[in-house]
Amino acid sequence: MRNAGLGSWPLRRARMAPKREAFTHNGVSTTYEELAGRTTKLAHRLAELGVRHGDRVAYLGPNHPSFAETMFATHQLGAVFVPLNFRLSPAEINYQLADCGAHVLVHAPSHRTEHPRAISLDDYETWLAGGADELFDEPVTIDEPALILYTSGTTGRPKGAVLSHANLLWNTFNLMIGVDIATDEVALVSAPLFHVAALTQTLLPTFIKGGHSVITSRWDVDECLDLIEKHDVTWMFGVSTMYADLAASPRWPTADLSSLRVLLCGGASVPDAVIHTYQERGLVFCQGYGLTETAPGASFLEAADSVRKAGSAGTPVFFGDLRLAESGEIEVQGPNVTPGYWNDPVATAAAFTDDGWFRTGDIGRLDDGHLYVVDRLKDMFISGGENVYPAEVENAITDHPDVAEVAVVGVPDARWGEVGRAFVRPVPGADVDAAALREFLVPRLAKYKIPVHVEVVAELPRTGSGKVLKPALRRLPL
Repeated sequence: MRNAGLGSWPLRRARMAPKREAFTHNGVSTTYEELAGRTTKLAHRLAELGVRHGDRVAYLGPNHPSFAETMFATHQLGAVFVPLNFRLSPAEINYQLADCGAHVLVHAPSHRTEHPRAISLDDYETWLAGGADELFDEPVTIDEPALILYTSGTTGRPKGAVLSHANLLWNTFNLMIGVDIATDEVALVSAPLFHVAALTQTLLPTFIKGGHSVITSRWDVDECLDLIEKHDVTWMFGVSTMYADLAASPRWPTADLSSLRVLLCGGASVPDAVIHTYQERGLVFCQGYGLTETAPGASFLEAADSVRKAGSAGTPVFFGDLRLAESGEIEVQGPNVTPGYWNDPVATAAAFTDDGWFRTGDIGRLDDGHLYVVDRLKDMFISGGENVYPAEVENAITDHPDVAEVAVVGVPDARWGEVGRAFVRPVPGADVDAAALREFLVPRLAKYKIPVHVEVVAELPRTGSGKVLKPALRRLPL
């Protein structure tokens, strides 16, 4: 095969294990042999719409096997796949479609947008069936762009991070080294696939080993527990909030989780209390650190150290390096790092140091070679001349048994310059008193770190990738 990229993966895997299950969604399974045939038909259909080498094909909708089929078919043609965040507004989606110049849009019927060549999943199966079976052998090198992933856009317009086939391949190698992925893995893919971690830290490593991905359209605690038991799920990825919600379920104490080998967590700092909750059940809970621009794995905490170094984001991935700048900012280098942003040479130049290391915008510290992510550089605030890192404060607050989740931001203060403002989401049925919570923090934090303002909320605003949208919290009036 002249295609060295991801477009060749379905055929390569099908010739090794044709009858093995690749995907299951809503009780319907697809084998690797069936998937290879479907992606070939889809590639022909996309080519009939004018998709050529280097063109962009966008996808908009919740998790579904058609996401992966569209991605692999796009890559068969040497084109670039652009997964869009279905939680965005039509205006935001239209901006990204225009920015990447998407030639075709495949979308769920619940997520319609104006596009001259739009394929709805309502018509997908009929449309797909008309595709030819002749194999494509488009020459594709691993250094070519494979994905454009739009960053969360917490400030200004989102940028399209380009990831090459090589970036994805090296990230897959790194993940497989850190987790010891086996051919009999059953992965629960419930985080959104437009988020880099669900795609490249779960689905792709499982796929390359010939494992079985159980795909859900949304995150639901009861469905998660049901599917773990039904399919003997061996591993999954989630963000901190997902794991907190799972542990808060009334089914948690009696749920059969015996099939789980490892749980991966990333996307934001994980409170120690959440980690310990899973370790107390005898589960291997491994954190990692990375960004969309690093495909995303930059560091990983292997299972052997998951208890001893709980709270750490681990050591640099096998094929990668990281260092701390004088400011404490984490900088990353390796074959998994983006070549830059789509059509944005200014942002690309600003993202790298003079000697080629990627600037993450995160503050970290190293202890015994292990990385601890302190906070986002821009989230730090200064109170009375002292640096306050919200992640440290949030970690202390979540030690309180009545707190399910918290976000802390800095707000202006006439005396101290800035002080902390905490937005607390209680566990179901609990009541959090602001004064009592501050008293709880007295032995745990320096006085200047304890939030002056504490507000109880039902939910926290989030980006499409599940991270708390702190700029929205900062804008709320006191």
